[in-house]
Amino acid sequence: MSNPPEQASPVTPQPTKKPLFGDCWSCRVLSGGGLLASGGYVGMHAKRVVRLGGPASLGTVVQMMFAAGLAAWGMVVIFDPVGKKTRNA
Repeated sequence: MSNPPEQASPVTPQPTKKPLFGDCWSCRVLSGGGLLASGGYVGMHAKRVVRLGGPASLGTVVQMMFAAGLAAWGMVVIFDPVGKKTRNA
């Protein structure tokens, strides 16, 4: 004897989406500031090679792009723009 298959309920509860850092302002400032500082550190070392007269190789350019990405990521974490824009109909 087999049991009949269970049917899914017509209304399944959806899990609530919680932001990564929640409403913790100090968490966002600390982690975003760390990302900004690391982007500045990486960028400073990339610019040092160019400032000393070395050739801007592909590695230096990639390092500068990585530094810009870290800094942009830090700004996104601090300002948390996800879900703040409301659609006007």
